[in-house]
Amino acid sequence: MKQTIYALLVSTILATSASATEQDVPITHAVRSHFDIGVALSAVSTRDASVALNIFKVTDGQDRLGNVTFLAGYDYNAYIGLEGRYTTTITAQDAVKMQGWSLFIKPVYPVAEAFDIYGLLGYGGITMDPSSNHFVDVSDNGFQWGLGIDYRFGKTVSAFFDYTSLAKDMDGLYWNGAHKIDADAFTVGIRYAF
Repeated sequence: MKQTIYALLVSTILATSASATEQDVPITHAVRSHFDIGVALSAVSTRDASVALNIFKVTDGQDRLGNVTFLAGYDYNAYIGLEGRYTTTITAQDAVKMQGWSLFIKPVYPVAEAFDIYGLLGYGGITMDPSSNHFVDVSDNGFQWGLGIDYRFGKTVSAFFDYTSLAKDMDGLYWNGAHKIDADAFTVGIRYAF
């Protein structure tokens, strides 16, 4: 009788620990190393550094651009990745068109099984050219950063939204005569993992 109780106790402990092990490891913490590519649309503000960012309103000293952004990256696991981006203007409000590139380290915080918050920390460059009869001479590299959210639809497709600071007090000559220029982007797009 004593051996039967002991055997039942051991069986129960082993079954419980095996069941708990399977249930306690969420999918978001599993290794998710993969390459991904993506395409996005960006609302970009280029402006005199003394002018406040306002992507929704026409402001003196600011030009609002519509850019297409291409990205490629590699996620080492669920928490860290690398990402490269290239952006170019497809529509401009007034005086400027822009091209830019970025290389980011991408720390990720998995919030839920299909939802992540991420940061972007890296280096990149932008070049601004006139899109009308204004004079613009901006071409510089520097630190870039951003914050974003990502939602996965299954294992391969995800949608994302992020903000990136592309330039802060960048040297150059802007169309309104400013010598320090800022650029920021609000980007929404789709990624495909493989």
